[in-house]
Amino acid sequence: MNKHLRHIGVHFELYIGSIFLSITSVIVIMNVFTRYFLKFTFTWAEEIAVGCFVWTIFLGLANAYKTKGLIGVEVLTKLVPKKGQPAVVFITSIVVTVLSSMMFYYSLLYVKGSTKITAALEVSYKYIYASLIVSFGLISIYSIYFLIQSFRKMFINHDINIDIEDDLDEHLLEEQLEQLKDRKEEY
Repeated sequence: MNKHLRHIGVHFELYIGSIFLSITSVIVIMNVFTRYFLKFTFTWAEEIAVGCFVWTIFLGLANAYKTKGLIGVEVLTKLVPKKGQPAVVFITSIVVTVLSSMMFYYSLLYVKGSTKITAALEVSYKYIYASLIVSFGLISIYSIYFLIQSFRKMFINHDINIDIEDDLDEHLLEEQLEQLKDRKEEY
């Protein structure tokens, strides 16, 4: 069970994003059904669907960066010879850290200054715009992690894996080895 909780913790963006995507899908299907078969629509349905979809997109962006699913960054790294790849990863990490930190800061300012409310529900758009803060905050954290790892690989010649999930798997393997040693000592 502990392994599953760790997996959920590592991929929490996907799980929360999946919940938002499910809500979006259910509301859109419900709204289409009521519009064409019952001849009415819920005035609030579109607002909730759009808000949940925005959260899905930005949480997916954070997870895509964390799992190296952004094609542009990977293509840039693969274009360089193997020996120069650590330098490209390091420079890319610096650029992404700076840009995502700036986006985090400006999204904070944007949300603080937002006074717009939704038409039907009369709820502040701050709740939708908060997805920017969460997304770019997570990307900033992940990019700092990748920056530290690439720095260690480039300057300290510490050959390490730069994948968050692999680091978690290594930790799980160490725990499993300790459990096996404890069991062995019991016998």
